[in-house]
Amino acid sequence: MNKRSIATVSLSGALDEKLRAIAAAGFDAVEIFENDLLSFGASPREIAKLCRDLNLEICAFQPFRDFEGMPEPQRARNFARAERKFDLMQELGTDLLLICSNVSPASLGGIDRAADDFRELGERAAKRSLRVGYEALAWGRHVNDYRDAWEIVRRADHPAIGVILDSFHALAPGFSTRAMASIPGDKIFLVQLADAPRLELDILSWSRHFRSFPGQGDLPVGEFMEAIAATGYAGPLSLEIFNDQFRAGSAAQTAIDGLRSLILLQDQLAEKWPKASTRSLAPRAASRGTGFVEFAVNETKAGDLARLFEQLGFRKTGTHRSKAVERWSQGKVELVINSETDGFAHSHYVTHGPGVCAIALDVDDAARAMARAEALKARTFYQPVGPGELEIPAIHGVGGSLLYFLDQAGKNWDTDFEPVASDASADALLAVDHIAQSMPYDEMLSWLLFYTGILDLTRLPQMEIADPRGLVQSQAVINGDRSLRFVLNGSSANRTLPARFISEFFGSGVQHVAFSCEDIFATVAAMRARGADFLDIPDNYYDDIEAKYDPAPELMAQLRANHILYDREGDGEFFQVYTHIFDERFFFEIVERRNYQGFGAANAGIRLAAQAREVRPASVPRV
Repeated sequence: MNKRSIATVSLSGALDEKLRAIAAAGFDAVEIFENDLLSFGASPREIAKLCRDLNLEICAFQPFRDFEGMPEPQRARNFARAERKFDLMQELGTDLLLICSNVSPASLGGIDRAADDFRELGERAAKRSLRVGYEALAWGRHVNDYRDAWEIVRRADHPAIGVILDSFHALAPGFSTRAMASIPGDKIFLVQLADAPRLELDILSWSRHFRSFPGQGDLPVGEFMEAIAATGYAGPLSLEIFNDQFRAGSAAQTAIDGLRSLILLQDQLAEKWPKASTRSLAPRAASRGTGFVEFAVNETKAGDLARLFEQLGFRKTGTHRSKAVERWSQGKVELVINSETDGFAHSHYVTHGPGVCAIALDVDDAARAMARAEALKARTFYQPVGPGELEIPAIHGVGGSLLYFLDQAGKNWDTDFEPVASDASADALLAVDHIAQSMPYDEMLSWLLFYTGILDLTRLPQMEIADPRGLVQSQAVINGDRSLRFVLNGSSANRTLPARFISEFFGSGVQHVAFSCEDIFATVAAMRARGADFLDIPDNYYDDIEAKYDPAPELMAQLRANHILYDREGDGEFFQVYTHIFDERFFFEIVERRNYQGFGAANAGIRLAAQAREVRPASVPRV
C-alpha cells in the first residue's frame, strides 16, 4: 500500500506538536517543511529521533527554492546552498529534497539550461545516496506546467533526479492529466495531493490560502489519481495543504481529517489501483431518514419542552422503564426528552445547556455503518445499559453529540419505554425534513468530510446568507432520496446568530430541526389552536413577495396572517414557518414542499433578522 504522508505546513502549532498529531492520526510518513524546522529549537538529529520514536518516516524535506537556470554567481551559490541542505537531510534521515520551479526575476529559463543544472545536482546528490525531486509551481517564472518539469527531468537523465507531481499545480490551472501516464513510475519521486474550492482568484493566492483535503473542494483529484495509477507509482501519497483555517485550528483534528481524506481517496481507487490500498472500506450504509432526535434538559425545562411539543401536535407515546426519559411522536417523527441526572445526556446538558444531545439515523446496516465510521477515525461511543435495554451503536458527531445507527435489528429501541396510549389520527407532521447544525466556520470543512465520508450524503453548493451582524456560510448535505438532510452553518463574524449560538451553547450543535407537512396552513392553524406561537415576520417582506411572485390574493392573505415565508423555484413552491427560540438555544421549523428541493435560502436573511429582534442582546448576561 502506498504510504500515507502529510506535509507539516498543513497543520498548526510548533513542529513537535505537528509531528505528534500526525503520528496519533495514523500517518506513515511526513514531509518536513523548511520553515517549521528553522523556527524550532531542536536540532535536525533530535527531530529525526522524535520521528523514529513516533514511527514516522521523513519522506521529504522541502522546499528548496529558486535553484535552476540562474546566472553566475547565483548559480555557484545555489550549489553550495544545496550541499548545506544535503548535510541537513542526512541528519534528518531523509533522502529526498523537493525543489520547486524558479520564480526569481533573475532566472534565465531554458529547458536545456535547467536540465544541465539538475544533472550536476544529481551527481552531487548521488554521492550521498540522496535524491532530488523537481516540482512545477503553477506560478513558476519559466516552468509552471508538470509536463515541462518532466521534460527537464527527462533531459537531465540522472537516476537521482525525478519529478514531483502535485494535484493542485496540475488541476488548478486546468492542465490535462493524460500526459502523466507516459511518465515512468520510478521517475516520480513523490505525489502531493490537495483539493480546493473553485474561486475567482489569482492562482498564487488561491494556492496559499484555500487549499483543502481531497473531497473538500471542487478539483477532480480522482482523475489526477487515476493518471498517477497508470504510471505504476508506488511511493507515498502526501497531503500538502496551505489553508488559513487549518493553520488556526486543532492540529489533532486537522491530521485526522487529512488521514480520513486519504483513506476515502484510496478506497475510491481500490479497483483501478490495488497497490494503493490493502483493503476497501465497508460500503456506505444506505440512509433512510431520522430515527429519533434526543433532547437533553433539566427537570424544569423538560416540562417547558413537553408543552412546546404538545403545541406542535406531538403525542407522549412512552416513558422510559427506569429513567427520566419520555418519547414523543407525530407521523414518522420521534422525539426524546431526557432529563436524567447522570449519563451522557446529563453530561451534555451540563456542558451545553438544553439542546439536542443525540440523533439516531435509520440505515440499512448499522454494523456496516459503524465499521466504516471506525475505519475513518470517528470516535465511537459506549455507555452501560440497563437489563433488557437495547445497546445502539453510536459515534460522536458535531459538538460531541451522538449519532446512533438504527437498522431493522435496532428498530425496537422503543422497547425501553412503557407505552402511553395516544391518538395518531390528528398527526399533521410527516417526518424530519432537515437538521441544521451551527459550528465555527473553520470546522465546516471537517464536518463536511465527516458526513460525506461516513454516510451516503452528497454536498450541495455552499451559500452565503446575510445575518444582520455578518455573513453566514451554509452547506447542505443530502442523501439520494432526500430523506436525510443536514445543513451546516458557520460564521467567522462573532455576533451572528449561529456564532452566538455557539458561544452561548458552549460549542457546536443542532440549532434547529425542521419538520415536513402536507398542508402548512391547516397545520399551523391547528398548532395555534393548541397555543403555539410563531416568529413575527414584517409586512415589508410580504409586500416584496407580492411584487415578486404575484401570488393569488387568498394565498397572500394566508401567508401574512400566519407569518409563513414563501419561495418559488421554477414550478416549485416552498412554505416555512418558525417557532420562537426555546430558552434562547434552539427552535423548530415547519415546512411544506411542492416540487421544491432547496431550503428557502432567499428567506434565511429575513428569518435571521426576525430572530435577532427577539433574542437577548449579546451584552446582557444570562441570569
